[in-house]
Amino acid sequence: MTTDERFMARALRLAARGLGCSASPVGALVVREGRIVGRGYHPGPGQPHAEIHALREAGGLARGADLYVTLEPCCHWGRTGPCTQAVIAAGPARVIVGCLDPNPRVAGQGVAALRAAGIAVVTGVLEKACRRGIECHCKFISTGLPFVTLKLAQTLDGRVATAGGESRWITGERARAMVHRMRARHHAVLVGIGTVLADDPALNVRLPRSRRHPVRVVVDSQGRFPPNARMLREPGGPVLIATTTAGALRLGALSGAEVLALPAGEGGVDLGALLKALGRRELATVLVEGGPTLAGALLRQGLVDKAVFFVAPRVLGGAGSLGSVGGPDPGTLAEAVRLQEVSVRRVGEDLVITGYPGREA
Repeated sequence: MTTDERFMARALRLAARGLGCSASPVGALVVREGRIVGRGYHPGPGQPHAEIHALREAGGLARGADLYVTLEPCCHWGRTGPCTQAVIAAGPARVIVGCLDPNPRVAGQGVAALRAAGIAVVTGVLEKACRRGIECHCKFISTGLPFVTLKLAQTLDGRVATAGGESRWITGERARAMVHRMRARHHAVLVGIGTVLADDPALNVRLPRSRRHPVRVVVDSQGRFPPNARMLREPGGPVLIATTTAGALRLGALSGAEVLALPAGEGGVDLGALLKALGRRELATVLVEGGPTLAGALLRQGLVDKAVFFVAPRVLGGAGSLGSVGGPDPGTLAEAVRLQEVSVRRVGEDLVITGYPGREA
């Protein structure tokens, strides 16, 4: 690994601190004579960007130094001012950029502005990793739709509950803590009404010192959401019930929740319309936590961007136990959803398999 790659890797680790606050987590470092003198990440919408924090910490040491930033500095006015102006004023000798910004308002113009000011710019350092780090931003800025991550917790034989409905707890304590960290990093968490009726989840973030709670979204086409549901009684993000016109009439004015009437789609609510509605609310990242019916529908319709499977070292068996993905049986293996760019890690006693859904070639 080159020196530039090594410092960019450090900037990527900083960027991860902004996950959940920003759809485009960015990290930045100011390095002078091989020593880090400034660090920054983007803490959230409307807050100064990563490079601004890094330059402020570096102060006068930024002049003539190297600035590493995982995403191209912006060059337009939005919630904050153009970062390129602040970078030019700070006077670094070099700016090392991980990847260009897919936002049409930037898209290489930030780099061009820095070069026009006489600053040497290097691009494409750990580009694939930097682009993967802003995968949510890339989708949201280009489509207006949220990046959808499907999370499933299952046994080795793909089961999520016994025939009697028992599901707590399939995975271990460390895996469950990781799920809470995932919730804290998403703008919304999405479940089906079956999960609410079976488990009565709170869907909040139960981590020490965490103040990040996603919007809690329930797909409930028939208006069966219970008025005494736990998520209405426990602290957390706002509750949004996505339903059809008929479901909205049954729910009426539900105290503590917003009811959103959407067109009907496959088996209930039009999930594509739901994602568009969440995007309009600037909910750029959605974590889907259940259940099998919702998971199957999203996968069949190609609406899942990333899948994360928590696999416990258990075999449940039995014809009546519940599988993790519902829906009609595929006729051929070619109809199967295949995960690409798969990674596997161990968390406590469980395995975590992550990949990006695609179809068989």
